[in-house]
Amino acid sequence: MIFSSKAEYGVRLMIELGRQSPEHPTSLKAIADAEGLPLAYLEQVVARLRKAGLVMSARGAHGGYWLARPAEDIAMHEVVQALEGAIAPMECFVHEHTERVLCSHEPDAGRGCATKLLWTRVQAGIVRSLQTITLAELVEFSHRTEPGTRHRCRRTGVRGLRDPRRGAGARRLETNESWRWQI
Repeated sequence: MIFSSKAEYGVRLMIELGRQSPEHPTSLKAIADAEGLPLAYLEQVVARLRKAGLVMSARGAHGGYWLARPAEDIAMHEVVQALEGAIAPMECFVHEHTERVLCSHEPDAGRGCATKLLWTRVQAGIVRSLQTITLAELVEFSHRTEPGTRHRCRRTGVRGLRDPRRGAGARRLETNESWRWQI
């Protein structure tokens, strides 16, 4: 399953709002500049997030956007669903109105779709993962991976230093004997 750039940009926008103080609304241009995202596309994304009640806005010279609720109270499932709609591993998987799992195949002698169990479990796993991750966790993680900060990968134990000149995903990895770049 591939999520669209709408979901990626929306999650990045929400993380940036989570990093800001709600007393001082943040302009969309400031977020676009900070994240290197296109302003026109962010306007479309933030409209969906506002409609879902995840962000609020104020107009004017000191206007901007802020989270509608504390980051601890926003599950990523809400964000992704507001941006992508129902989460389905196949295009014909979920009925639009009931969001119940459907099978696109013709009835096969009363047995039902042989792959329905697989796709139901895939969908449930993705939804469960998104429901258990809060925006606050992503905001906290983003503070640990700021440029110039050391981090250690929990899985591999490798230490590294983030370098903003090499792109968002680049890390200078420290192994026992030398440094190398991972992009």
